[in-house]
Amino acid sequence: MPWSVSSTCPINPVHAALLRTGKVLFFSGSGNNPNDILNAPQGSALYDVTNGTFTRPEIPRDSNGNPIDVFCAGQAFLSGGNLLVAGGTLRYDPFFGLVDSFFFSPTQQKWIKRQSMNSGRWYPTLVTLGNGQIFAISGLDENGNLNSNPELYSSSRGWRAFTQSTSPIEQYAHIYLLDNGKLFYAGAQLGGNRGVSPRILTLPKTFTDPIGEQPVGGLQDANNGNQAASVLLPPAQDQKVMIIGGGGNGTTARVNIVDLKSSNPSYQPAASLNNSRMHHNAVILPNRTVFVCNGSGGNEDVGKSDLPAEIYDPATDTWTEVEDPIINGRVYHSVALLLPDGRVLTAGGNPFRGSVEFRIEIYSPDYIAQGRPVISNAPSTAKWGTSFTIETPQAGDIKWVNLIKPMATTHGLETEQRLVDVPVSSTTGNTLTVDLTSNRNLAPPGWYMLTIVNNNNVPSLAKWVTVRG
Repeated sequence: MPWSVSSTCPINPVHAALLRTGKVLFFSGSGNNPNDILNAPQGSALYDVTNGTFTRPEIPRDSNGNPIDVFCAGQAFLSGGNLLVAGGTLRYDPFFGLVDSFFFSPTQQKWIKRQSMNSGRWYPTLVTLGNGQIFAISGLDENGNLNSNPELYSSSRGWRAFTQSTSPIEQYAHIYLLDNGKLFYAGAQLGGNRGVSPRILTLPKTFTDPIGEQPVGGLQDANNGNQAASVLLPPAQDQKVMIIGGGGNGTTARVNIVDLKSSNPSYQPAASLNNSRMHHNAVILPNRTVFVCNGSGGNEDVGKSDLPAEIYDPATDTWTEVEDPIINGRVYHSVALLLPDGRVLTAGGNPFRGSVEFRIEIYSPDYIAQGRPVISNAPSTAKWGTSFTIETPQAGDIKWVNLIKPMATTHGLETEQRLVDVPVSSTTGNTLTVDLTSNRNLAPPGWYMLTIVNNNNVPSLAKWVTVRG
């Protein structure tokens, strides 16, 4: 069976991140239950996929000894592999955002409190930039208002806020780093779009100047971006973003793609999903296809969540339905991410408070059972603009070499995931020589999964590599 139930998560797995150790960090703080606020320090679980076991790192408390609730924070990876988590829940109903931020260290397997942001954020978006800094935008502030003043985190300076506000970009906005250092808001988010269309954002040279905004048109069903999925299509060098499904006025099967290399970018129609859905997840597979799972045909309606997964092939602009998962009901607060062996982990589903799907399920694509190429040896570090070698017995049969950034996802939002092409420049015996881009905006500093793919589109197991200057 391609789907298998692997374990039961001890918490509501609202947030999930693949760490460079191969373990998966789940966290949720109070986990969508205000009665559990006192248990917020126990609101994370570190999953060893190989052994099927969990440890429970404790989230720090504030200076008064009160639990800090990371429920509905934002997350992105720093270059050293630590996960930066910022914001969370200050209060429920109405929701106010926290100013707190943390590292989660994969090697120490612990949470570390960091400098607070300048203002609160609940449902924010964090994006890793080409210089290794983290850009934070949107979310509700500590008074429950939309936070339209972005901030920037650097290891040397901490958090610094931009004094000029942006357009009212909605919470958990899907935003991607482009190869020119600009950012693209894809038009997917949580909730309505407040009248803000997809747009390219240009960060100013100073924190007192306004952030530039260039609207991008053409998006069909623009009011159905609520809990849509989106992805920077592989490879990242193509600079194409795809928006998939979503809700608002019902649900949609709409799929649009924008070519951001164009001098006048505009969304264009692509092949539609076989099934309308929202609350779903999109995962880039190492064979350069896109796997979509979870979600429902009717908002948080579990009765409409009996949907097969679908795989999109950019080369043919086609969607193919694959096997139905064992578990239905993965709607709101569901997650999915790529594992180093090429399988996809899915978890969660929390259609209303008190109803949580704790079982973890794993999907094995067809290539898992095929003869897979093997990386015998590769460097642990790759530098921008240089060549490096990969040893493999299948060197003469390799079609692609990929660097895949690990995912850190929640609410269908995923800004970290990208697949970077590493072209093969020569093949000698059992050795490939490959060339890494010199553009750090294409491959931001940090840890990646290195895979090789043969001429039958079958990928290897991944080897962890850190990319830097």
